[in-house]
Amino acid sequence: MASAEALQKLETRAVAAEKLISLLKLQIAEAKEQQKGGATSSGELETLKSENSNLKQEVEAWKIKLTQAEIANGKPVFNKPGSTSVNPLAKEQQEPVEEKKKTAGDSVKAEKKEKPKKETKPPKEDGNEPPVDVGRLDLRVGHIRSAKKHPDADSLYIEEVDVGEEKPRTVISGLVKFIPEPEMQDRMAIILCNLKPSKMRGIMSEAMVMCASTSEKVEILSPPAGCKPGDHVLVEGYVRNPDVQLNPKKKIFETCAPDLTVNSSKEACFKGVRWTVNGEAVTSQTLVNVAVK
Repeated sequence: MASAEALQKLETRAVAAEKLISLLKLQIAEAKEQQKGGATSSGELETLKSENSNLKQEVEAWKIKLTQAEIANGKPVFNKPGSTSVNPLAKEQQEPVEEKKKTAGDSVKAEKKEKPKKETKPPKEDGNEPPVDVGRLDLRVGHIRSAKKHPDADSLYIEEVDVGEEKPRTVISGLVKFIPEPEMQDRMAIILCNLKPSKMRGIMSEAMVMCASTSEKVEILSPPAGCKPGDHVLVEGYVRNPDVQLNPKKKIFETCAPDLTVNSSKEACFKGVRWTVNGEAVTSQTLVNVAVK
């Protein structure tokens, strides 16, 4: 280890060097003033600046030696308050600490990010709400009084349909490609009456015509003979208790839709159980083993 006497000498030299720098700075300032008045040559001023620069380098070298000696003797090293110079060795000692702080902070952030999100539970349904099945659908016999093409959509018909109410409903159906317009006039059908009304190309549709459907062929389901508009469609084993209007958010129709089919006997079914009106089956014309849409 370096002796205390050696440390004292190094400190004395560093202090003396700093005082000398201050003196040189003062001389440079005076020389500048004199140069303005023409008393000092530019050459002399440059000499003073060069000496000042060299002296600064020497002071920095002495400071480093002093710091090394202090560290070797176990003396803590700090920058003096108000000092603009940074002790290079002290900086090197501080950097690992700062890195540790950053690393610790990053790990905390990572832990926060890795925390699993709380699962959002679906809203609880009212315990008195009926089960989601075909009984929630308001399926009725309807009479399509007339149909015409939509003025703003080549694939849509606008139909006037009697479903047993005071006024007929307006229904929009995408059947133009599958059923000729003459066949849409004055015919009986099965109508889903409690969908939320929605605009289709600017015209409000208030119900839906139920059809046996494939990608290539579509047939309107036919109620049994002798039915009248407004007669209810029933499915054995399911209580008919339709919502006034199906809530789109609850997706009741979408839940039932995969189980709405036509069986091998051309009978419309829900989960294999026939749709009936007045005890007779609702049927397709020719399609079997297809979906009802």
